[in-house]
Amino acid sequence: MLNKTVKSVVILIFFIVGLFSDSFAQNFKPNWESLDKRPVPEWWKQAKFGIFIHWGVYSVPAYAPVDGVEGAYEKYSEHYQNRLIQKNRLFVQHHENYFGKNFTYQDFAPMFKAEYFEPDEWSELIKMSGAKYVVLTSKHHDGFALWPSEQSPNWNSVDQGPHRDIVGELTTSVRKKGLRMGLYYSLLEWNQATYNPVTISKWVDDHMIPQLKDLVIRYKPEIIFADGEWDYTSEELKSANFLSWLYNDSPVRQTVVVNDRWGKETRSKHGDYYTTEYDLIHDKTGIGEKANHPWEESRGIGTSYGYNQFERIDNYSSSKQLIDLLIEKVSNGGNLLLDIGPKADGLIPVIMQERLLDIGKWLKVNGEAIYNTTVWDARPVNVKAGIKFTMNKNNLYIICTAWPSSPLLINGIIKTGKVSLLGYDKKLKFSVNKAGLSITPPTVSPGNLLCDHAWVFKVENFMQ
Repeated sequence: MLNKTVKSVVILIFFIVGLFSDSFAQNFKPNWESLDKRPVPEWWKQAKFGIFIHWGVYSVPAYAPVDGVEGAYEKYSEHYQNRLIQKNRLFVQHHENYFGKNFTYQDFAPMFKAEYFEPDEWSELIKMSGAKYVVLTSKHHDGFALWPSEQSPNWNSVDQGPHRDIVGELTTSVRKKGLRMGLYYSLLEWNQATYNPVTISKWVDDHMIPQLKDLVIRYKPEIIFADGEWDYTSEELKSANFLSWLYNDSPVRQTVVVNDRWGKETRSKHGDYYTTEYDLIHDKTGIGEKANHPWEESRGIGTSYGYNQFERIDNYSSSKQLIDLLIEKVSNGGNLLLDIGPKADGLIPVIMQERLLDIGKWLKVNGEAIYNTTVWDARPVNVKAGIKFTMNKNNLYIICTAWPSSPLLINGIIKTGKVSLLGYDKKLKFSVNKAGLSITPPTVSPGNLLCDHAWVFKVENFMQ
């Protein structure tokens, strides 16, 4: 009798532990109706700022025209191979002039040496930028894998070029810095024979899904940024099958977050979060100033994602522009995934380093107005240009992208506690009346403030 009682208690304990140990434990079926019900892990919604890294064989030619082209994609250096396949006049002319007619794209692989790649230096720079997560291109559309992929023999970074497991080394380093690690993965490859309408099922079964599962099992990425989904539907790519495995059985089922690029019909319709790039929105459903679905803007510091050695200083966003961009996206409920493109030797261009450090310096003072915040749904529409809002519980953050030269009047606030300026330790003059909250900016010289570019007034325990 005692043994039966003990056995029953043990079974009950295991049941309770199992019940609470996996809050995401659910049987997600391989269809969008089921997959779309999965809750988005809170860590991603709270992180707000991540760093994208485009790096690969395309970093060797590092070319795309920056003037006189139509469309954003023409400026993407990572599309170099496809521009040659399409016989784009500017790309072909550049290639033949500098490398010769008989030089193939595959001939660039031995030149992608990554001889100065130091993952700890990259990770430290990213941490200093204030970013909370990293997304590395594990494989772009050219199919070159940055890890020893069985599906890409002799076309990966261990067999060719660096002879290093780039994904593995950076993943280890990023996590040592306390950051989340994610991976970009292209669902298409320009030079794979089975990637065509006749054999697409074979491509998916023998190449794409095994390769994706290999990445997940080996490196446990907490973000999967899919791309290259525009040729086939999610049904043809069997994306729902992979995602049901990812959400139900994978080692990252509790924390992983995926985007919306899983078939030509899925952008802004399915996925944990929706994506835009350079404000290019393929389908505006669910993305806007008050998006109800998690979303993220991605873009480079310059005009390209991959390194483009022909970009000039005027092709790069300034630190001020990037900080304003971060504020704009977060105040509208989104995240910002800002891209850097290292050189083929593994060095990050100094101008990109400078921009990241400037963002980090600003976030060190004002980060509480960015991280863990939400949209202020009741924000007034009649405020001065350049004023944005975020919220965290009962605290309101008023973010000014230009220093206010006159008192700020914020309608709709009927009561407040303390009002302060982040990075400024003196008291502020403010009042609340029927018109709202009025804040008188302090009279200061730039040297008295702890940050540049934008300034944040914190309103504690406000009521509206």
